[in-house]
Amino acid sequence: MEAIIAIAIFAISYLFLLLEKINRALVALCGAALLIVFNIFTIDDAMTSYVDWSTIVLLFSMMVLITITQRTGIFEFIALWLIKRIGERPYALFFWIAVLTAVGSALLDNVTTVLLFVPILIHMIRELNLPAFPYLVMVIISSNIGGTATMIGDPPNIMIGQAVEHLTFMSFIVHLAPIVVIIFLMTMGLLFLFFNRSLKQVETENNRSVRNVDPKSALKHTPLLYQSVSILCLTIIAFMFHGLLHVELTTIALVSALLLLLLSEKDGLTDIVFSKIEWTTLFFFIGLFILVGGLEQTGIIDHLAVMFMSITEGESLKSSYAILWSAGLLSGFLDNIPYVASMIQVLLELEEFGMKATDPMWWALALGACLGGNSTLLGASANVVVAGIASTNGVRIPFLRYMVYGFTVVLLSLLIASGYLYIRYF
Repeated sequence: MEAIIAIAIFAISYLFLLLEKINRALVALCGAALLIVFNIFTIDDAMTSYVDWSTIVLLFSMMVLITITQRTGIFEFIALWLIKRIGERPYALFFWIAVLTAVGSALLDNVTTVLLFVPILIHMIRELNLPAFPYLVMVIISSNIGGTATMIGDPPNIMIGQAVEHLTFMSFIVHLAPIVVIIFLMTMGLLFLFFNRSLKQVETENNRSVRNVDPKSALKHTPLLYQSVSILCLTIIAFMFHGLLHVELTTIALVSALLLLLLSEKDGLTDIVFSKIEWTTLFFFIGLFILVGGLEQTGIIDHLAVMFMSITEGESLKSSYAILWSAGLLSGFLDNIPYVASMIQVLLELEEFGMKATDPMWWALALGACLGGNSTLLGASANVVVAGIASTNGVRIPFLRYMVYGFTVVLLSLLIASGYLYIRYF
């Protein structure tokens, strides 16, 4: 009976998450509360056994670091500098904005990158008389591909990295960055084919606005500018070498965030920073971990693990491909975060049934979930954010029109990823 209750609560919560009629954090927390009310587990067990506080603290710390650094204008400076340098050449602008978006998504995270960059981009493409749709599609796709390359680039990667102890920050770069570069370049070639006619027809006669742009005006030349940029860079470097330092990623991020908060306190930023934190995202993760914990507590995850092993016959290659393609195809239509949270527990439970979750399976899950988010406008948080900003600025991204391009890109990405998994690991 408990299993039926847990499945029903999870399914109903998932349905409301898909409908997006109610705040997703509220949906997840209500589902978690129902599990406790129906005595699936106690609130103490829910908070101590099932919530991955390391992931929550890591997300919070990165939000603090990015929020404070953003206030110095450094990210806007980089975007304006790029646009000023190549704004008169639509093809070059298209490519280098994609590169900037991908790199930003890998080092910051894809949602933060598009939040910072898209408003500036919309303003500039209007001034240059450029078509908005190709550039916005390119930003969405580049952000999801770039976010795949590192552990902090996309929430699914953060969850996987925190769940599997031996997958370090550098592991993600070593195993995922090479294929991400290949997929990015192949995708850019495909997008150039898709939008070649639109870019050819662009008229850029009035470029005075670009020539008059002063990127330095975006910078706030205060001690905080140098402090925040230095701490952010040192944090990323520490992430790369945390294995040698024998310090957890969460500890590094938290210490960096607290240090930057202390340095910015004299400017009265602490209350402002806390008001800018994406609390909805943090509480959504807390509720989600408890929802998945309900499936684990009632044995549903064990059952799924057995089914998965019987389908793939315990073979690592079959399992990796099953994970890659299921995650890739489902992530475009379902929220990839609940899917990844469930699959992490399935893979962790496989050992109980005589099958070890190999590294290629984890990389397949990361690649499928992150790349698959490009399929539709609902496939990833970054997609929804870009569509929302565009709509606020009077630019509409049609769902079906985007899906034609997005789904084609995902199929290409998954085919390349399949070849990569086979060549590198099997």
